[in-house]
Amino acid sequence: MRMAPEGWPFIAIGWALAALSTWGALRWGGWLWGPAGALALVAMWLLVFFRDPARPGPRGDVYVIAPADGKIVSVAEVEEPMFLKARARRVSIFMNVLNVHVNRYPVTGRVELVHYNPGKFLHAAAEKASLDNEQSSIGIAGPHGPVLVRQIAGQIARRIVTDTKPGDPAMQGERLGMIRFGSRVDVFLPLSARPVIKVVPGEHVLAGTSILAVYEL
Repeated sequence: MRMAPEGWPFIAIGWALAALSTWGALRWGGWLWGPAGALALVAMWLLVFFRDPARPGPRGDVYVIAPADGKIVSVAEVEEPMFLKARARRVSIFMNVLNVHVNRYPVTGRVELVHYNPGKFLHAAAEKASLDNEQSSIGIAGPHGPVLVRQIAGQIARRIVTDTKPGDPAMQGERLGMIRFGSRVDVFLPLSARPVIKVVPGEHVLAGTSILAVYEL
């Protein structure tokens, strides 16, 4: 299984501590088996968390593909003043600590905006998180107009990684970045592009594979 490069330091530390604690338990036994078992579980969880599987799926200008694994927590009509500067459909995906946390481009195009905004660390599924939490916004000029992807930190997440910069190409389904340890990703689509939303709150999606919306031609 391919791993996200950001994860290797955590994986190395986790497995080193697990190995050290297991050695100690084998040598002295007793209560040391408890911490050794707990550290072994953490080391295995780190492998699960930082996995970066290949994600083949539908591709094409008519599709908007999920940029994150997780559960749809909101589909709403909102005002988006930063990049779209218009009314938009916002689809919000909440990632728990067991989801793959690598984020992917929902459409093909060109990156025109990357904006980091420090903020709070509210529960990522909450409505206020989209405005108040630490976040990174990526604006893409897509084939059917602008698309904004917003990476939002949560209560546990403390590190947003955004790989791209303005002027970079965006390739649908390819890596955009990741958020460490539980978070949320919002996608904003202008109403003027007539996106037909294909997901509902409570539905689970996979980054690079699931269709969030289809553009009416």
